[in-house]
Amino acid sequence: MTIHSTLVNHAGVSRRALLGGALAAPAVLQSQQASRPPNLLFFFPDQWRYDWTPFTPGLDVRLPVLESLAARGVRFTRTVVASPVCAPSRACLASGREYDHCGVPSNAYNYPLEQTTYYRRLRDQGYTVLGCGKLDLHKATEDWGVDGRRLVTDWGFTDAVDNAGKYDAIRSTVRNGRPMDPFMEHLRQRGLLGAHLDDFSRRTGKQGFTNCDPCPLPDPDYGDIWSTTQGLDLLRQAPKGKPWHLVFNFPGPHNPMDITRRMHASVHGRSYPQPIRSREYSAAAHNAIRQNYTAMCETIDQQMGRVLAEVEARGELDNTLIAFTSDHGEMLGDHERWTKSVPHQASIGVPMIVVGPGVQPRVSDALVSHMDLTATFLDYGGAPALPGMASRSLRPLLEGRAPAHRDVVLSGLNKWRCAWDGRYKLVRNFPYREVEVEGAGATTQEVLFDLLDDPHETRNIAAANPHHVERLRARLGG
Repeated sequence: MTIHSTLVNHAGVSRRALLGGALAAPAVLQSQQASRPPNLLFFFPDQWRYDWTPFTPGLDVRLPVLESLAARGVRFTRTVVASPVCAPSRACLASGREYDHCGVPSNAYNYPLEQTTYYRRLRDQGYTVLGCGKLDLHKATEDWGVDGRRLVTDWGFTDAVDNAGKYDAIRSTVRNGRPMDPFMEHLRQRGLLGAHLDDFSRRTGKQGFTNCDPCPLPDPDYGDIWSTTQGLDLLRQAPKGKPWHLVFNFPGPHNPMDITRRMHASVHGRSYPQPIRSREYSAAAHNAIRQNYTAMCETIDQQMGRVLAEVEARGELDNTLIAFTSDHGEMLGDHERWTKSVPHQASIGVPMIVVGPGVQPRVSDALVSHMDLTATFLDYGGAPALPGMASRSLRPLLEGRAPAHRDVVLSGLNKWRCAWDGRYKLVRNFPYREVEVEGAGATTQEVLFDLLDDPHETRNIAAANPHHVERLRARLGG
């Protein structure tokens, strides 16, 4: 089967690409690794919750590329983000620091230019560092430059095309009367800007979820697909014989639930489980929302296939470390909450898969933070650690030299913080509602969950377990 026929029939990549280069002979791998460090390919979608994958029993989510990567690498089942909102999460990853030290407390802040990034470390080490999509390192500025290159070299990229997020692109265009980022400028040049603005005017607030009608954009001009094309153009310009790091920051599966007509047709008729503890909308409405969310995930899987096919065509698949995770999850109506920003597992939990040279395939229940990819990339790239870095390299675990990684993972945003040891989870200063937690109220200071017995986090057991409260409180610094 050729690559061209596979592009149509199997999400864009050949069997060899789907296997992450695993068909190469060990001697070839050893030779390539000895000649130079591996390429680092990073798929980083926005708002992909940990359980929205084919690995959740009974969930009709069709992701053949992700499944194939998981079969050839390590699939982590307990990954938490350091902060469940876009800019802080990406700042934690760029700096390798926990939320309290990342320099970006909310989406209202830009990444401090004086604070170095792992991108810069890799560039200084000789990597060609590339990025596309929603980098989100200067979210508060509302000026990405219509070429998307306004600050990318300052952050450490060799070249990148930085785009606004879905709603940021709309807001900045309306406020300034013209496109302020590459994607909106592309739509203007294609004569699609007016239709896109008009469509988003019907997807504000809760309508961003409940409006599940198809959007007016053709497939090639849809955000995740167009951003992938930009990334592929960057990759084709990367010099061969020199290591590269490429980050695909997909805009989806972030709300609103805007999908193309083809995407809409692809999920028509599917059924999904209803949200936990929610009577907000009808069962049909919730199912439609989850259909569209699934369609966005599946489109990203297809785009990953395009990228892997290109890496294979360059002859570089055997010496490329591939990582997949997200900046945070999505509540999808659980506990009558939407988007992210809260300490529930659906918000702080994300999927993670890593595959590549030397990686020993398996499913791992090790506790990891998404920012551990920072130290991992630096480790494989032979670059020095960042100052103040709390990130820990996953390499010993990936290569089968260590069974565990962390004993506790942390997450936080604004005033709340949480610590999870894989079973018990302590949350401090979050205003739970009665619909979420029995006996909770707005003044709740500390809540303890046993996720083994109560995976949906509905019962506060803090009063009966002071030892676990005290133990985890110490990890939060008090």
